[in-house]
Amino acid sequence: MIKMLVRHGNSFALILDKPVLELLNVDPARPVALSTTDGKSLLVAPLS
Repeated sequence: MIKMLVRHGNSFALILDKPVLELLNVDPARPVALSTTDGKSLLVAPLS
């Protein structure tokens, strides 16, 4: 899946479609953790 960043105020946002959120069991009302292991890929994980 290829996504583009979109402007959101003075920042940029990555929009995740509802089917992706459901597949990953991510609740948009709950925080997620962002991390990287190689500086090139972004990992997004729900906080438990």
